[in-house]
Amino acid sequence: MALHRIGVLTFHRCINYGSYWQARCLVEGLRAMGHDAVLLDHSSTKANRREWRCALQPQPSSRGLGGDRRTHALKTREFFDAFARLPLSMPFSTEDPDLAEEFDIVLVGSDEVWNLRHPWYGGYPIFYGKGLKTDRLVAYAASFGNHPASDGLPDQWAALLANFTAISVRDENSEQLVRGALGVAPEVVVDPCLLFPSVIDRGPIETETPYVAVYGHGFPKWFAAAAAKWASSSGLRLVSVGYRNDWADAQQIAAGPERFATLMAGATAVVTNFFHGCVFALLNAKPFACVSSDYRANKVRDLMQTAGSPLNLVTEANVGTVPGLLEAPPGPEVRRRLDLLRARSLDYLRHAVAP
Repeated sequence: MALHRIGVLTFHRCINYGSYWQARCLVEGLRAMGHDAVLLDHSSTKANRREWRCALQPQPSSRGLGGDRRTHALKTREFFDAFARLPLSMPFSTEDPDLAEEFDIVLVGSDEVWNLRHPWYGGYPIFYGKGLKTDRLVAYAASFGNHPASDGLPDQWAALLANFTAISVRDENSEQLVRGALGVAPEVVVDPCLLFPSVIDRGPIETETPYVAVYGHGFPKWFAAAAAKWASSSGLRLVSVGYRNDWADAQQIAAGPERFATLMAGATAVVTNFFHGCVFALLNAKPFACVSSDYRANKVRDLMQTAGSPLNLVTEANVGTVPGLLEAPPGPEVRRRLDLLRARSLDYLRHAVAP
């Protein structure tokens, strides 16, 4: 008999590798712990339109009406197939959580579930627990994304967070926001992909032709040039995963979530400006170099600090470090730190959902 019936509330239908894998890792990790866990299958027509428009043309300057649009459509269909295989609750509207099933526990997180600036999910009260039928609200690795701690949290949202029996976040920016709103410091935990790495089926790894995985888009020219120069001098191909980067040697735009995991695991090194690009590099112990972007600055910076690898975050001032970063994986001290964080995070989760 299952310990608890748990509904996991997150962005489980985003056409985004990180969103998919963090949702799957968390729900399957909870099921492995003995809980009857499912993803709360919420859906919003308004949010879906924005999500799918972004999925088909994630880069404003990309070839939206040409081959890339068709290729992004193939990737989107791969995601839809993967969504259908997830353990899901009965479907309901994001705008009407009263129609959701009742659960012993609703666990909110991971991802940017509390980001009031999210382009289509920002400001939805459901992610703060409002209207959900449950005896206990718990947060695991929740994030405020690019909503800065310096702006604080409006009272209406802080009041909703006060209803949670346990709160953990995945970055220092979010820790400061919760502490400022509630007067208590939440636990800082690792992303579910780092917590339950065994959930990720990497598939058969291709090693015949060494390559560097490029994950992200909108890279600064100086960073792209440094990565391309190093790859060329090292005899490595640059393979862009999920998005077009014309400075890469090959494009794997249509990769589904499982193919993404395989490509990241098989890479010699990783070049990224995405949070989960860093996460997958860390869990696969790959050399990597990351450059920040305005939208992802908070979470990428704080992940590097938490993992003990701040030097992997490159700026134009230290772009000369790129070759060294791409030649050496994170050291043993980073692996030890992640092991400790994983143990602490698992301890938090077990206590938060204990009978």
